[in-house]
Amino acid sequence: MRKLVVSLGLLTILAAPQPAFAQVKPKLMDASDALLLMLDHQTGLFQTVHDIPVAELRNNAIVLARTATLAKVPVITTASEPNGPNGPLMPELAQAAPGATYVGRHGEISAWDNPDFVKAVKATGRKTLIMAGVWTSVCVVFPALQAKAAGYDVYAVIDASGDVSPMASQVTVARLVQAGIIPTTTNAVLSELQRTWNRPDAAAYAELFGAVSPNYRALIESYQKAQDAARQPKN
Repeated sequence: MRKLVVSLGLLTILAAPQPAFAQVKPKLMDASDALLLMLDHQTGLFQTVHDIPVAELRNNAIVLARTATLAKVPVITTASEPNGPNGPLMPELAQAAPGATYVGRHGEISAWDNPDFVKAVKATGRKTLIMAGVWTSVCVVFPALQAKAAGYDVYAVIDASGDVSPMASQVTVARLVQAGIIPTTTNAVLSELQRTWNRPDAAAYAELFGAVSPNYRALIESYQKAQDAARQPKN
């Protein structure tokens, strides 16, 4: 009887409607279809971030923008109101992605509520959106939900985003996953867009791995040292 009850319980679980994230088709992002959206990486907002060290957040945002530039993925940056207390965009973004398109907003909290921003996204023809921003629970999740509803595949880069507390970040990730949006990290995006070391620009990707992970940089340095030693003539 107990086995029957357990079996019936399992059947009930299997027959229950599955959450939205179970409907996402597993695949890797394609650089030729990807678009990077850098949302409100504003210097004033950085002062409110408490779920990730600000230096790490800034570094990851820079690496993400440099990765997109290397992979020939278009970049769109935006700020809700750069002349207000939230502050201007971090200047490193313009250096990391000099070809980025900037879309100014008129106070809209969600970038997706700005017609010019949506128009800029549509103009690229890309359907895979990689998003990062500050705050994760507002500036990332709102346009992510709206873009997902509009038919886009959406990735949220959590460690290139920041929020007011670890709890806010954790709740946001749960909300994203429930909606079928894919949370990811900077190093995962870097690897996913690179896809192979058998490419002429592999050294440039290795440099970015070193930038996102100091330990990986140490690995590269030790490998190069060993290779140099092996090439030395033996007495």
